[in-house]
Amino acid sequence: MAKTAVLGFPRMGKKRELKKALEKYWRGEINKEELLEVASALRVAHWRLMQEHQLGIIPSNDFSFYDQVLDTTCMVGAVPERYNWNDGDIDLDLYFAMARGKKNDNQNIPAMEMTKWFDTNYHYLVPEFKENQEFKLYALKAVREFEEAKAMGIHTRPVLLGPVSYLLSGRMVDGAASVLTLLPLLLPVYEAILDKLAEAGADWIQMDEPCLVLDRAEDVAAAVHKTYKQLSSVDSRWKIQLTTYFGGITNYLNDIVNCPIDGLHVDLVRAPEQLDQVLEIIRPDQQLSLGVINGRNIWRSDLGIFIPMIEKAITKLGENNVIISSSCSLLHVPFGLEEETELDEEIKSWLCFAKEKMDEIVLLGKVGTQGKSVIADELTKRQAAVQFRRKSEKVNQLRIKERGRKVTARMLARNAPFNERKKMQQEKFRLPLLPTTTIGSFPQTQSVRLKRRDLKSGKLNQEAYQQFLKEETRKCIAFQEEIGLDVLVHGEFERTDMVEYFGEHLDGFVFTKNGWVQSYGSRCVKPPIIYGDVERKEPMTVAWSSFAQSLTKKPMKGMLTGPVTILQWSFVRDDQPRKDTCQQIALAIRDEVADLERAGIHVIQIDEPALREGLPLKKTEWPAYLKWGVDCFRLASAGVKNETQIHTHMCYGDFEDILDAIAAMDADVISIEASRSDMVLLTAFGEFKYPNDIGPGVYDIHSPLVPEKEAIINRMKKAMAVMAVEQLWINPDCGVKTRNWPEVNDALHNMVAAAKELRGQIKISG
Repeated sequence: MAKTAVLGFPRMGKKRELKKALEKYWRGEINKEELLEVASALRVAHWRLMQEHQLGIIPSNDFSFYDQVLDTTCMVGAVPERYNWNDGDIDLDLYFAMARGKKNDNQNIPAMEMTKWFDTNYHYLVPEFKENQEFKLYALKAVREFEEAKAMGIHTRPVLLGPVSYLLSGRMVDGAASVLTLLPLLLPVYEAILDKLAEAGADWIQMDEPCLVLDRAEDVAAAVHKTYKQLSSVDSRWKIQLTTYFGGITNYLNDIVNCPIDGLHVDLVRAPEQLDQVLEIIRPDQQLSLGVINGRNIWRSDLGIFIPMIEKAITKLGENNVIISSSCSLLHVPFGLEEETELDEEIKSWLCFAKEKMDEIVLLGKVGTQGKSVIADELTKRQAAVQFRRKSEKVNQLRIKERGRKVTARMLARNAPFNERKKMQQEKFRLPLLPTTTIGSFPQTQSVRLKRRDLKSGKLNQEAYQQFLKEETRKCIAFQEEIGLDVLVHGEFERTDMVEYFGEHLDGFVFTKNGWVQSYGSRCVKPPIIYGDVERKEPMTVAWSSFAQSLTKKPMKGMLTGPVTILQWSFVRDDQPRKDTCQQIALAIRDEVADLERAGIHVIQIDEPALREGLPLKKTEWPAYLKWGVDCFRLASAGVKNETQIHTHMCYGDFEDILDAIAAMDADVISIEASRSDMVLLTAFGEFKYPNDIGPGVYDIHSPLVPEKEAIINRMKKAMAVMAVEQLWINPDCGVKTRNWPEVNDALHNMVAAAKELRGQIKISG
């Protein structure tokens, strides 16, 4: 039997135990020791589970209280100066201050910047470096967790984020030097942690270097060679498996294989074509880990596709030097299917979560030198299920596919250019300079969640629930009018999630009961599953937007999620091109936009925070993706009159590379996350001369800190230095769903007060 492994396992627990414990800790309801007990119990349970599933290689140090990049920042002591760290222990208070911000002597100390992990919906905290950054081994989490498993009798393979990918995930806060100039200062810390792990008894170390799937850069190639020549030659007590995922490594293959590493992991789900090149040049004494089970999606694998790959690798390297593994960490998929008692049984038979993926890996491991005959019966049964799904009438609807074929270029364009539309919209809405708005959601309080739970359990009937939601909406609109916001929202109290809500109203989607996936920190999402062709059944938001508009004379925004974001934040069918599925979603949103406009809603926001996230990791693939991604947004948004104002929202991504595409979306107003970078991101929009209106986020909604009026004014002045004041709106970074009402009350009061003061200053100076 070939060796079997996973690269990482979901952290939150079967029932989101870690999420609940973290939030109790932040609210002061449990102490540090109680939080640590929950975390330890989860690690133990997960190691036992992997052992029970007969995995040969079990990871450790894949657990995190927030994210693995922040853990590495703590390990190497790269704590930003603003946290006034005294070079001592990095405790949980400091750890969470970096993640969430803190208040010190009545001053807000902001959290570290957050962005997406490659092309996933998982977020990480961006390391901040300076020239001659001092690195030193501080946090020994990797060692402690290895020893914790060892005490249970489980010998694990510790996981470390590799030094090259760690540096590339960060940014220099002073000077123009490349982050890779810090590598000589960082490598001694990695030598020290490897030495500590070896002393504890670790033999193999999984060193994650996902940066190697990106386009080739000579300085990165040199950094990889230097890193693994140095780390691999330090001591023979450990062996390094260099681990890559999310794509192919052919751009760096010679550099990697020429390093004295002992093993290599490749993602054969995203890049199956790389196997032949890898086998051609890998050394006979190196282990090869084959990432054949998809760590990013939830469909049963067509195992027959991978058996020839496994047999080819075993023929070249021998059974002892081949590992069957997940393509990447299973962090990106839900825990297990056993809780999904309400799913359609046919659709459920097509699915595979983290627990079931371990079974697939172990099954493929049995191929070994005996060939596929050893699993022939099981293989036949599984392949039949895969084929049945592809042909199922639940999946394919010819009527929907035909509508997609009739989309024309004219359907993708507004009737007039932006400068003409803006005049018409200003005449209609009469908005002040620097208009204020929010991104959409308002706090989902405990009372809202309890009412939703009571509805699902049958304790509350639909009529009573609707009345409750209407009252929450009334209060939300009254609050917005009271503080003086210019464009209002209805608060989204009827929605659990910005993607799930729409999926519930669309054909082709199915939903899980417990299919939670970590997005960042304690934030979990339950992605819908797109199993078939997508179509809108009936209006999805019109009733709530119309009700809200009836309560105010101010403009009310209709709130929609865009087609690319619905696609990216769902588990997507794998039997047709993603662009075809996205176009189907876009047509459904187009129908909703038309109905909103007919109902008297003339400001419509179509959020696309995932447009940048979906960007392929190889630049040669960018044009094709951006073409269909932008086309889908325009298909969804362009069918309205000139007077109707289309907004969009984007957050937590590096947008500098795709500004042409963002401009091509032709939204009248875009709002972006900008506060964590202190408006640095907006500079790129200014240099690009972004033509339409823009609302840079003036405060971080993922932090409990309330922004001071003066801080908002200062940020907007930075914005006004790079953009024309006539283009600017004022808004938070994102929706305030996760915040509480006292925080939102104070923050939005300060935001509106800042806008009014700025308008006064502009009038005086004018």
